[in-house]
Amino acid sequence: MEKGQMQMSLVEELSFVRYGGTDDELRAANIIRDKISGLGGESELMDFTIPGFNVSACSMSAGGRGIECVPYGLSGSLPEGGAELRLYYACRGREEDYLGLGSLEGYAVLLNGLTLDSYRILREKNASAFITFNGKWYDDENLQDLYSRTIRPSMQELGRIPGFMITARDATELVRGGVESVHLELVQEDVERTSRDVLAVIPGSEITDECVVLTAHMDSVPVGTGSWDNASGAANLMALYAHFLKNPPRRTMRFIWCGSEEQGLLGSKAWIARHEDMMDQVKMCFNFDMCGTVLGPNEIYVTGGEDLKCFAEQYAREVGWSANIVQKVHSSDSAPFADRDIPSLGITRRTDTAAIHVHNDLLFPLSPASFADMEEFSAGIIGRAVNSRIFPVPRGMPDSIREGLDRYFHRKKS
Repeated sequence: MEKGQMQMSLVEELSFVRYGGTDDELRAANIIRDKISGLGGESELMDFTIPGFNVSACSMSAGGRGIECVPYGLSGSLPEGGAELRLYYACRGREEDYLGLGSLEGYAVLLNGLTLDSYRILREKNASAFITFNGKWYDDENLQDLYSRTIRPSMQELGRIPGFMITARDATELVRGGVESVHLELVQEDVERTSRDVLAVIPGSEITDECVVLTAHMDSVPVGTGSWDNASGAANLMALYAHFLKNPPRRTMRFIWCGSEEQGLLGSKAWIARHEDMMDQVKMCFNFDMCGTVLGPNEIYVTGGEDLKCFAEQYAREVGWSANIVQKVHSSDSAPFADRDIPSLGITRRTDTAAIHVHNDLLFPLSPASFADMEEFSAGIIGRAVNSRIFPVPRGMPDSIREGLDRYFHRKKS
């Protein structure tokens, strides 16, 4: 088989909507388990509960014209029959965007994007609803890709504000046209759903009380095939599992195909919560989120200290692997591990010629050669860590990364 072809074949099998907590996510998990079994390995499903929502009514209109919209899940409901609200465009949603306005009761606030800080101000000013917009395309409605997001737990803790998302085209027309009010309707209820992780272990041949964790999320957003984000990372993780089955490591390796990453890294958080007794054994995390594109630079996100950065830089130079190496929080399943002081490397391949979180996240931009290159580098640097006599990187986070984690997990204002 051509190098990298196994990854391409698995990506093709996984190229369907696999939203966390759905039967299709379970279908993806079973495909992954079948691959593990075919390699001669063993796996298990780890189920966990995630918050979900059912929507019975959601609509928006202005001047009698209907406007396509989707709700923010878990954001609450409006009174039965909806409400006519004054429309206010607040741009970034900072304090200076509300000069001259006191209470926002009776207002639907249009924002460029939703952040914890902008949401906090909406709650403080008692806004009745908020609206955001998606996409930057004006000429093709098929490229807008509206789908429901959920507001994060840190926002729910502040209190709920019914939320909507519309297209950039409709948002532009509302503001340019000076529309003063919109009629909004939203009725939803909270539910619980079951998501899952796929787990596999390769026991260490010598050092069994230390382990390295390897992660990649298997879920997708509710639109498109999710080929790049992140069937590609799941496939790269499978290639690494196959490699280390044939080349047993000195330390134990724990492979986690995470569920519900797109809903707030829920799969990796669930694994950590379920394995508190094991956390002191975890020496490092390697995460794979979007790999295998034909074009674009390799990137390594270093969530850790200078020792970790030097470790990545030196190995990349040693094998001649071109990569942008940046020291920052990787917005993916390695972040919860880094938050527990576990040094983490996010290995990915970025490009402007492929797309994520839209219906045209497709198989086309990926290639076996790129997967093979990623696999070779990843197996080498991971092997260097798991087979070392003394682990090369200490646990802990420098202050700058710790501050970044606090902002990322909404413990500090951005």
